[in-house]
Amino acid sequence: MKAHIEERTIQIAKYIIDKKSTVREAAKHFGISKSTVHKDITQRLPYLNKILARETRKILDENKSERHIRGGIATRHKYKRDEKNAFGN
Repeated sequence: MKAHIEERTIQIAKYIIDKKSTVREAAKHFGISKSTVHKDITQRLPYLNKILARETRKILDENKSERHIRGGIATRHKYKRDEKNAFGN
């Protein structure tokens, strides 16, 4: 594995742990695709640093278990905005 990929993988893992961010947030922060972040974290990181991989996996699993809640909140906000715009408020 190339050195810059290893370094990026470690940086992404530390970012996810420090900020408790999602894959999408990490991808946006680093200017790369969600697929690349996911591959770095799930496939490359365990070979580089098992402890960091476990910590990152915990956060990603937590995010996955909460995503339906976040989706519901986003939908509620969307319809509240649409309702206000429809009535000219």
